[in-house]
Amino acid sequence: MTLPSNEIPANKSKLYPYPSNLNHIAVSVTNIDEVIAWYTAVLGFNVVKPIFEAVADDTHIGKIFQDVFGKDFKKLKIAHLSFGNQIGFEVFQFIEPKEEKREDNFEYWKTGFFHICITDPNIEETTERIVDNGGKQRTQIWELTNGKPFKVVSCEDPFGNIIDIYTHGYEYLWRSENYQK
Repeated sequence: MTLPSNEIPANKSKLYPYPSNLNHIAVSVTNIDEVIAWYTAVLGFNVVKPIFEAVADDTHIGKIFQDVFGKDFKKLKIAHLSFGNQIGFEVFQFIEPKEEKREDNFEYWKTGFFHICITDPNIEETTERIVDNGGKQRTQIWELTNGKPFKVVSCEDPFGNIIDIYTHGYEYLWRSENYQK
């Protein structure tokens, strides 16, 4: 069934009775050790499973990765981290074929995922910590609506990945009674 683009299904949709939960986000990097060190030190992410290598072979995990990445995949390093609310953050470093860093990792006009967002009420402090540890502050810290304490900022980690920071949880912040233009 295809919904018309101008129709937004109600929360209790007949298509799916409840919202799915986000499980994890994955990022491909050029140096997995540096990325893990940065995300654990600067943003406090947890290491769930340290770095391990996977190769395209006849092991169970080797077959899974071959199925996911296709016939050109040979070898990678992967680690599993998590946000404070137990959402996963997978970090991949491809060995063969070798990873390539994008020149411009913020082509927002092209389709696909282009940033992650964390919630932190100490937005100024967290932004400063990102900048002090090799990242960038891409925008000023914005108040989203007059009279409400909702703030947002867009930053970048040292590896070119975009990180937005909200002071409040997503659903609470964007509820119509809380947000006003």
